[in-house]
Amino acid sequence: MTKPEERVLRARPVFTEGSTLRHVLVMTASGSAGIIALFVVDLLSLLYVSWLGDPAKTAGVGLATQVLFVAMSVNIGLSIGVTAVVARAIGAGRRVDARRLASSGLVHATVVGALVSIPIFVWRDAVLEAFGAAGEARAIADSFLAITAPANALMALGMALQGLLRALGDARRSMYVTLFGALATAALDPLLIFGLNLGPDGAAISTVVSRFVFCAVGFWAVVRVHQALRAPSATSVRADIAPVLAIAGPAILTNLATPIANSYAMRVFAGFGEPIVAAIAIVDRVTPVAFGVLFALTGAIGPILAQNYGARRLDRVLRTLSECFALSAGYVAFVWLLLWLLGPAIADLFHAVGRTRDMVLFYCNFGVMAWAFLAGLFVANTAFNNLGFAFLSTFFNWGRTLLGVIPFVTLGGRWYGPEGAFGGIVAGAALFGTAAAITSFIVVARLRVSAERGP
Repeated sequence: MTKPEERVLRARPVFTEGSTLRHVLVMTASGSAGIIALFVVDLLSLLYVSWLGDPAKTAGVGLATQVLFVAMSVNIGLSIGVTAVVARAIGAGRRVDARRLASSGLVHATVVGALVSIPIFVWRDAVLEAFGAAGEARAIADSFLAITAPANALMALGMALQGLLRALGDARRSMYVTLFGALATAALDPLLIFGLNLGPDGAAISTVVSRFVFCAVGFWAVVRVHQALRAPSATSVRADIAPVLAIAGPAILTNLATPIANSYAMRVFAGFGEPIVAAIAIVDRVTPVAFGVLFALTGAIGPILAQNYGARRLDRVLRTLSECFALSAGYVAFVWLLLWLLGPAIADLFHAVGRTRDMVLFYCNFGVMAWAFLAGLFVANTAFNNLGFAFLSTFFNWGRTLLGVIPFVTLGGRWYGPEGAFGGIVAGAALFGTAAAITSFIVVARLRVSAERGP
């Protein structure tokens, strides 16, 4: 009789067979439903807060979200590491190892997620000052962070569970994790914000509840359905830190570049006053909803690339990469047209007036151009993280931050105001997104040559 600790995963390397395009579309479609639902709820939360009629409240929630994105970037990196090592093990047929790695990876994600939340909670006032927050908006952001920051460990665990489900090829239940969390938030937001008159604090409380839901749904699918976990031992947790962090470490550094870039840009925008900060808060909620499919795409292809890489199917890796670039380019073009047409309606929905309205319309008409290049950067980074070249994703993301955002946003804002600062974001994305996409094809070509030569 097989001992419990020796049981293997039920999953097989499904992504190494059949149409790669079909795998990409199925994983993206299922992932999109959960991600877009989550982002729609985030947008509704800000919409409800904007209906309170105080731009400072809208700006405060937007500032807090920017700070939380730092923690979220660490969570994403951890999820990438856990997903990649488990998917590679499944692709290589090492299912016992995959089960052990999955169990250890959840411990790593939870512990690091908790550690990250501590400085954000303890020094949130100094963090908000670094983001350029001031006045009533700063006080609202402080209260929002005090409620939500301690729950980051739950978010890290929930994201790692969702990543495991993608590694197992279970697109549907991976979608359930975010979908049910979003539904919980959607039900609680109006009750807490308006019914109990808690305002922005009500939105923060519903966010914490949704994170409990993430974890509950994820555990049900991973443990009850797939039997993909075992009781982690201290020995395996310590031993598995190295393979997980070999991917998660660079991925975390990669993802931290984005909130650093965003915080710098937000500080520049804050110099133009609360109306501009409120506009950026609106843009930050509209963007994830508009590009949720793109986020789902880059999350979906990681296990596909990793399984085929583990099985040494580099032809399928190249095909998957090419299809993803083509799909992302077409999707960005479609969304750009949609936002151009709906820009005035979006501004009206948030009761945006004056400079806030001007900035929202500028983004819908011209600022969206950045995503034509960010899509290439995101797809390339996913390839780097799952093919053993995570340092390249770190290089390109930090290169974009240090050389593509900071100088361009600074000069653009100085010469042409907030519109010029956003133009700087577009210019930096164009430079590094194009370079990363080209490099990803070079990496896969070299891997194919190496595989053909043999060991």
